[in-house]
Amino acid sequence: MAQASTTDHLVATLRDTVVSMVRRDGPDLSARQLGVFLTCYLQDEAHTVRGLAADLNVSKPAITRALDRLGELDLARRKVDPMDRRSILVQRTLKGAAYLRELRAIMSEASGTTTRRGHAEERGGRRAAG
Repeated sequence: MAQASTTDHLVATLRDTVVSMVRRDGPDLSARQLGVFLTCYLQDEAHTVRGLAADLNVSKPAITRALDRLGELDLARRKVDPMDRRSILVQRTLKGAAYLRELRAIMSEASGTTTRRGHAEERGGRRAAG
């Protein structure tokens, strides 16, 4: 029961986060774009197109399209690897770091809203049962 409650809380937090991101002014990222963005910003190792494709289990062209969009928004940029000119490195940007801070704040608020909503539903359920 606790596992389902935790999972329900996480799904509700995800929903509230996505809704907040859609409602605000600013770019909307697809799930794939967000996955690429978060992988680049939350994992410290150097990222390449080839490595991201393998890590996310998607094709290199799919990563390239996601990086095209992230580049348009200045959330990430590509650079030729000076050690292996065949390889493309993905770099973080200041705007990307700010976007991650904003995403964290939205998620934190969504998590608190979800928790408060869940507690209110629990109290209401107990009253109705009694």
